[in-house]
Formats: sequence, structure tokens, C-alpha cells
Amino acid sequence: MVVVFALVALAVVSVLVTANWYMWRRLFRDTTRGPGTARRVGGAVIAGGWVLAVGALVAERAGAPFRLQQVLAWPGFLWLALSLYLLLALLVGEVVRPLLRRFLERRAGAPAGAGAPDQERIPAATAPSERPEPTGTDGPARTEGPTGTDGPTGGTDGPTATDGPTVPEKAAATDGPADAPRPAEAPAGSLALPSRRLFVSRVVAGAAAAAAVGTVAHGTYGVLNGPSVKRVTVPLAKLPRAAHGYRIAVVSDIHLGPVLGRGFARKVVDTINSTQPDLIAVVGDLVDGSVKDLGPAAAPLAGLRARDGAYFVTGNHEYFSGAEQWVEEVRRLGLLPLENARTELRHFDLAGVNDVAGEDEGQGPDYAKALGDRDRARACVLLAHQPVQIHDAVDHGVDLQLSGHTHGGQLWPGNLIAGAANPTLAGLERYGDTQLYVSRGAGAWGPPTRVGAESDITVIELASRQA
Repeated sequence: MVVVFALVALAVVSVLVTANWYMWRRLFRDTTRGPGTARRVGGAVIAGGWVLAVGALVAERAGAPFRLQQVLAWPGFLWLALSLYLLLALLVGEVVRPLLRRFLERRAGAPAGAGAPDQERIPAATAPSERPEPTGTDGPARTEGPTGTDGPTGGTDGPTATDGPTVPEKAAATDGPADAPRPAEAPAGSLALPSRRLFVSRVVAGAAAAAAVGTVAHGTYGVLNGPSVKRVTVPLAKLPRAAHGYRIAVVSDIHLGPVLGRGFARKVVDTINSTQPDLIAVVGDLVDGSVKDLGPAAAPLAGLRARDGAYFVTGNHEYFSGAEQWVEEVRRLGLLPLENARTELRHFDLAGVNDVAGEDEGQGPDYAKALGDRDRARACVLLAHQPVQIHDAVDHGVDLQLSGHTHGGQLWPGNLIAGAANPTLAGLERYGDTQLYVSRGAGAWGPPTRVGAESDITVIELASRQA
């Protein structure tokens, strides 16, 4: 087992090192003419970003001083998102790169795939006997030597007067020694091959950096601006006519921590209260940290308002943060924890089970305790953090399970991984006689950024088929 873990860790490190070397090469080495400050600064930026990212992750899990967590979290977690989209943008640039070079070649009038002439393509100097002498009007006539005078023909002491120096003299004045080869001229308007390559590399690198920064900035603004409200109607066969239109506000994955704090919690509370729900369901991953550090950040939750109250179940991150302390804290704030428990409301049963992460602490989900002795003629709504718990819900005759956990993938293409690991990534699906609704969550874990998975608070409106 240890050997397998070591091999996996080695593979992960190898992939990360290779990916970051590739980013450094495309962003800094290929865009500069040679070793220098820019390349060294680029290497320091990439290495420093990962030092901050790893430091932020370790500090959060190790319970480092909260101020240190906050200092590391913003740059470290944002670097994770930025490096992901830099890598993706540069990979897309590999497709653009040859197309741009071909465009420049055609614009310069060179055949496609052929570079403009440059010094690297000029042959070595030919022997004097093999070099053609200039003739005609391009230079003086060839002679065997002086003819009875101290200078060329014409009885003068110097060359015949002309409008300027002859072509060989120009070459000597501008291109170096007469014996040196003269480079062929490139087509008008073209770039020499080294310059063209440098130009293309700079364009692709600049575009990739702009795309990555823009993507992360937009995704971060979306999170900090607060979750949007979704409304979903869910028909339940056993729901009585009197409960038709009953509204449950579902919020998951708020993830209060070093980045998202009290101000964000207040936005979530205000958004939920604005929907005027009959019941509020907080389905796990409320926090990333201890009650000592995050108690003030969670304080606005005391302002949640609903006719039938606000209920809470644990998520996996509560077990990283001290689940028992948080259960007591949310109870103090006025929420009602459902720890493998059930309450009978007027028109249906509301049950909640602990997250599967609690099994390591002997506090895992207990469906028999929460659902075993209920009246199955009544509709039942179950709060369970992870969608994978749906199979147990089906076995116990639950009508609707409300979950979170997936974040909808949070950062594209993370949705592909999250979709493979969960029966439902986001939204409403049916499993036999049980329906499952998965919220994308209100906050974000790690980078305070979402791309392709907008944060939300969902208002579930129950519909009676008898109505």
C-alpha cells in the first residue's frame, strides 16, 4: 500500500513539474532572445506561486494561526486557478501557433512551410575563383591589372568620377570585408525566421496570459458577488394538497474560511431570506476551520428566517474542522442539526443523516435510526450532503433527497471528474421512486473562483399531484 501511494505521489509530482516547465518555456523562454532577467523572474513567479499554494493547503489542514492562513490563502489558491487556465490556454495555443506562422509566411509571399531566408541558410563563403565578378553598370570593368599608369585607365590618379561609391565599395562599407558573403534579401514586408518565431511566441503567450487572467477574474467576481437563486418545482406523489407550493431553500457548500468570511455569510443569509422560504436546508460543508477562528464569520447565520425553521446536516469538511463543535455552534445560532434524526412536519417528514466522512470518527450516516420507524405513507425529504448517499435513500423509501458536495465541478473541466465520481453532478434526477436534487453550492473551496459552474441557492417548490 505504501509503495502504491509512493508511486502515485511520484506520478503526480512528475506531471506537475512537467506542466510547470512547459508553462515557463512557453511564457518566458520562447518569448525572450536569450538568458536574462525575464527568464529568471518567470521561474521565480511559477515556483513562488506553488510554494504559496502548497503553504495555503497545509496551513488550513494543520490548523496554523488563522492570520497566516488568510495571508497564504488569497495568492496561493488563486495561483491554483490561474495556473490551470494558463496551462489550458497554452495548450490551445499549440493549435494556433502553426496557423499564425503560416499566415505570416503567406502574407510575406513565401511558400507555405518555408521560412524567410536568414543568416542560418546562407552558405559558407565561396572561394574567390568561384565568386562572379560584377560586370556592366554594377561595377568597374574587369582588367588584368594596371596599364602603364599609376591607376585605372583614363590617365588619372584615382578611379573615374561617379555619382557615388561602386557596389563593391558599398558592400565593404556596410557588410564587412569584401570576402564575406552577402545575405540574400527577404521578401518585402517579411520577418526573418528567428524574428517570426519570436513574434508568434509572444502573441500566443500574451493571448494565453490574458485569457487565463480574464477567466479567473470573472470567475472570482462571480463567487464574491454572491450566489444566484434558482427555482425548481419537484412533484411528490405523497404530498398532500395543502402542501402544494411549499418552498424549501437549499444551500450547500458555503465554505466559510480564510477567504470567504463574515461578509460573504451575510450575503448568503440575505439572499435566502429574500426568497421567503417555508423551510431552510443547509446541507453540509458550511466551514473550513475551527469554531474559534470562524465563529465570528458564521454569526450572520443567526439571521436566517423561515416559517418552519432552518436545519443543518454535516458535510465532509465539518469532519476536517471539528464536527461536534460546529454542531453545537449552529444549534446556538438557531439552526436545528439533524444528526441521523427525523422531524415530523405538518405535511411531510424531514430527515437528515451525517456525512460518510464521519465514519472514521464513528459518526457516519445511520439510515435505520433516521428513517427506520417512519410512516411510509407520508412523503419524506432527506438531507444528505453527498449525492452518493442516494442509493441508501432509495432503499429506505425516501421521496426526495437534497444534496450538495459536487460544486458542479467548480472549475471547468473539473466537472468531468466530479461527474464521474458522483451519480448526479447538479440538478434534479430520478432514481426509481426517489428524486435527487444536487445544488452547485453557494461558495467555493480552494480558489474562490468558479468557471462553468455558477454558485446558487435553490428554492425547491414542492408540488402535490393531488392538487
